[in-house]
Amino acid sequence: LEHLLRTSDVVSLHLRQSERTLQFLGRDQFAMMKPGAIFINTARGPIVDEKALIEALAERRMAGAGLDVFETEPLPAGHPLTQLDNVVLTPHCAGVTPEVLE
Repeated sequence: LEHLLRTSDVVSLHLRQSERTLQFLGRDQFAMMKPGAIFINTARGPIVDEKALIEALAERRMAGAGLDVFETEPLPAGHPLTQLDNVVLTPHCAGVTPEVLE
């Protein structure tokens, strides 16, 4: 995991949420990522330490993030993630589109 985080341009998280995976990625892991790296989470929000992710993004320690899941869903209005210009947010609903079901 450390090698992956240090060398990847894009880290896309695809992990099942369980007691063992809660806060799987946090401050230490985000610190390992390259400054130009993009983080994508379409798995589950609680797998990521959201506060640590917000800090890393706000301090530009990584290039950006694409997030479809959050610790709290729906994402509350005015949430810090909504204030960052290096984040793309989508509502956690891609899995129920007609195209996916077809």
